[in-house]
Amino acid sequence: MKRNNFKHVVLGSMLLVVLLLLAACSTNSAQSTEKEVSAGGNSSGGTLNIVRLSDATNLDPHFITDIPSANINYQKVYENLVKPDEDFVLQPSLAKEWTVIDDTTWEFKLNEGIKFHDGATFDAEAVKATFDRLLDPETGSPQREKFSMIKEVKIIDPTTVQLLLEYPYAPLLSILASQEGSILSPKALAEDPESLRDKPVGTGPFVFEEWKSGQEISLTRNEEYWGEKANVDRVVFKVVPEDATRLAMIETGEAHINDQVPVTEIERIEASSTMGLTRTEGLAVEFLGFNTEKAPLNDIRVRKAISHAIERESIISGVYNNVGTLANSAMSPKVFGHSENTKPAEYDLNEAKKLLKEAGAEDLKISLLTSDRKERINMAEVIQSQLKGIGIEVEIQVVEYGTFIEMTNAGEQQMYISGWGNATGDGDYNQYNLFHTASQGPAGNSFYYSNPEVDKLIETAREETDENKRLEIYEELAQIELDDAVYVPIRNYEHMAVHNESVSGYWLNAANYLMIDKVKIAE
Repeated sequence: MKRNNFKHVVLGSMLLVVLLLLAACSTNSAQSTEKEVSAGGNSSGGTLNIVRLSDATNLDPHFITDIPSANINYQKVYENLVKPDEDFVLQPSLAKEWTVIDDTTWEFKLNEGIKFHDGATFDAEAVKATFDRLLDPETGSPQREKFSMIKEVKIIDPTTVQLLLEYPYAPLLSILASQEGSILSPKALAEDPESLRDKPVGTGPFVFEEWKSGQEISLTRNEEYWGEKANVDRVVFKVVPEDATRLAMIETGEAHINDQVPVTEIERIEASSTMGLTRTEGLAVEFLGFNTEKAPLNDIRVRKAISHAIERESIISGVYNNVGTLANSAMSPKVFGHSENTKPAEYDLNEAKKLLKEAGAEDLKISLLTSDRKERINMAEVIQSQLKGIGIEVEIQVVEYGTFIEMTNAGEQQMYISGWGNATGDGDYNQYNLFHTASQGPAGNSFYYSNPEVDKLIETAREETDENKRLEIYEELAQIELDDAVYVPIRNYEHMAVHNESVSGYWLNAANYLMIDKVKIAE
């Protein structure tokens, strides 16, 4: 990997530290994954059937706001300038090398001879077209703020492009490696950008074939792929809402992989002679969120009361069968910026009742929104029972995942159960997207939280080049957000996938993307 002009680069050492930290994200899990999925045969070809709880909501990377949708595209249909490996260390991809010229100028040398699935050429013009579209306010992308530090995309020559930044931004490579940094076909962008919502066009090892809404999405192997071609001929993502049915399909071999595994079925899977389980420590955190603009949750005393009434440990053990660990903030321990020093509200029913009395809100009825995933419904029922103990009546509202995304994007919820899947391993991805005022709505801030002090600290952390100072800022931010009772942290994710014994070669990365380019199906 080329590195020039080091005397100019304060960011360089920091980036190395960040990447070393990220390397710990999934080392043990990757070893476990390799062991778990290496038992299949060596046959190539065939159709890989992946069963999942819900359909995608959108296939345009500039408008995707959920991991299940991104999982269709990421490193399959689309590729990025850089990509994380199994240890979440960033590697060359469409860009073969890069140079940090100074604190605000990053130069990328591009691989040559690459074509998009529609025949368009990958070059510096394609990179510029992608990011110009993403950054154009008229596009209306909820991902725009994630890249707002990019002032200009400058073409040096067909194989060289520079990203000129408004300010130093150490995690630039990590955000470029996320699904939001996917490079789109310039031909599709010029001719019919709206079509990318349901017909993605990238450079990846798989070509989009068809989306049968509510049923399945299919991809085919890219026979003209510039890198190592995929082993399987075709991939089908099938929507199967029932947990028991998905598992039965894996057990019988009707389907090959299910990356949404009910925690209640772990023992059954481990005892099966035809199924294997893959487990990976994740970057995501699950939480109980509050819409801070909707009464009565616009009163911090009510939010704090609820926070004190949630017995979080019982949710980890009773609902999640001890899969994952107890969270203490919106950043998992695998994210750069996490601190063990942040303290959520302690379980204290007397304090909860006192706060409700002070707020004049002792007989409340509050709606709790959740998607139709079994564990989240179970968690909602536990929270309903716990809040009954302080006199709050909880009405559980269960909706299909796509509807859940639409409702939270529009701010229709009061309380809600959700998670935030960090796609970069850096705390900025959590802080800016979840808590900055500019990110309210689809960008991630479904709390509709706004605190000028928090906004300023987030912006300061973005520009800080000293990693120790950044860590101090993130610790301060996490505690402010907990003290403002914006959410109740519940669980640090552990991602799981179950596979039929005929399958080998897949892995889950720490951001919960299913990596299938090396999958083989035994005859």
